[in-house]
Amino acid sequence: MRWTLRIALLAALLIVAVQLWYAGWIAWWRWNDPQETAFMRRELAALQARNPKAELKHRWVPYERIAVSLKRAVITAEDARFAEHEGVDWEAIEKAYKDNVKRGRPARGGSTITQQLAKNLFLSPERSYVRKAQELVITYMIEAFWDKRRILEVYLNVVEWGEGVFGAEAAARHYFGVSAAQLGPEQAARLAAFLPNPKRYGRVRSGPYIDSRTGAI
Repeated sequence: MRWTLRIALLAALLIVAVQLWYAGWIAWWRWNDPQETAFMRRELAALQARNPKAELKHRWVPYERIAVSLKRAVITAEDARFAEHEGVDWEAIEKAYKDNVKRGRPARGGSTITQQLAKNLFLSPERSYVRKAQELVITYMIEAFWDKRRILEVYLNVVEWGEGVFGAEAAARHYFGVSAAQLGPEQAARLAAFLPNPKRYGRVRSGPYIDSRTGAI
């Protein structure tokens, strides 16, 4: 019984230590820009396994140097209630669950921009209940430490937009040859349309679905 209690206590302390580690980085990134994320490290390792000299396309730009059209397009496409919820949009999750049951397969996730950011910064794309639980904890930490403007700024600077392409500046230059500040409404909408599956749609760039989605955004 003593050993069981000791193991349980050690596990609890380890969990607390991990959460404090996450909280420390989130607090630091409130005023300092993250230079890499878990998703970036994972992608770079995959690229360098094929080509040791491979590098990511990524360049941080401040909030003011990202086109308003891209901010609006991404919120429209990914999280329409971004300004209203506190990190998790339970209504969207419920709707996604009902749609998935109706389709008989997981077609929608219902994740908010903050949830996606939590996953990108710290976690992996693998799906499990443990990872999802940790994602929710980190999500609420981010919402507690940062305002919505900072959340959107970091998200737009670190989100994946294609194979080895991360952030709005790299995406704008990669796909359109302009800076993130120079993106027009149609270009911004097209980038937002890529986000559910950026590697696939980034290769295609145009087609019936992407064109229709771009128009809707």
